[in-house]
Amino acid sequence: MTNRRQFFLSSAATAGLLSFHSIVSAQEEPTTLPARFALNTSTISGQKLPIEEQIRVASEAGYDGIEPWIRDLQAYVSAGGKLVDLKKRIDDAGLSVASAIGFANWISDDDSERRKGLETAKHDMDLVSGIGGKLIAAPPVGAHRGGGPSPPLETIAERYRQLCEVGQQAGVAPQLELWGFSPTLSKLGELAYVATEAGHPLACVLPDFYHIYKGGSDFAGLSMIESSKMHCFHINDYPADPPRESISDQHRVFPGDGVCPLPSIIRSLVDNGFRGTFSLELFNRDYWKRDALAVAREGLEKSRAVVANALA
Repeated sequence: MTNRRQFFLSSAATAGLLSFHSIVSAQEEPTTLPARFALNTSTISGQKLPIEEQIRVASEAGYDGIEPWIRDLQAYVSAGGKLVDLKKRIDDAGLSVASAIGFANWISDDDSERRKGLETAKHDMDLVSGIGGKLIAAPPVGAHRGGGPSPPLETIAERYRQLCEVGQQAGVAPQLELWGFSPTLSKLGELAYVATEAGHPLACVLPDFYHIYKGGSDFAGLSMIESSKMHCFHINDYPADPPRESISDQHRVFPGDGVCPLPSIIRSLVDNGFRGTFSLELFNRDYWKRDALAVAREGLEKSRAVVANALA
């Protein structure tokens, strides 16, 4: 395990940090609100739209960016599509690739499975890079189910560092993602520990309002994570019922339609320097029954409203 003191004193590591930070921060400055807004395509996944249509919806709804799922990028390529053409479509739509959602098994205790997971991660990162993306989600796949002990956090940090090294080669940073239902990486403290002890310049985190609540962390803990290490933040809300113990992804609602104290949390994030992207990630089955563009527009309107309220 790399010593943190040695890490910060290393000029090579510092140079790598600055270089990659300049890449992922190369986004247009927001003109009205101190954040950008992206559509995570899970929000309209029930409509079964191909990636080309997802791009159209995100653009027509008025988002700054899109957060596609690897499965949809792979389906596009498998059908004969070229990533360079998809990148042009995204650029022409006036969108950036805020992040992407993949599920590489990088954390497993099984050496063979973990090697395969890192190969999957490299493949996924190449897809993301091919459409102009610089970030991909890295959830705790491989240690997210019950039935056995989770790897120690020190071990997870070592494995996350290995994932970051794959990302450095691909030019895509894996964002350590919080999953509130998982036996590990369900708490903000675990997220901060692993990202810190990985000791890699690409290390960063991907929080989520719903998952912070589901995992039982206090939102005040966000202030302990350096804002520049949160490039993307999944925005959503949740109702008071079902209770936290039994609530699940499908219960997420539009920002402002639930009980999460979003304005106060977002105000604290902004005051602490957050200038990343809020990406709307929902899995609400009622929304999936509606017109995709109408859902995307309402989601953006309500996301912007809670951020504006936070700054009022």
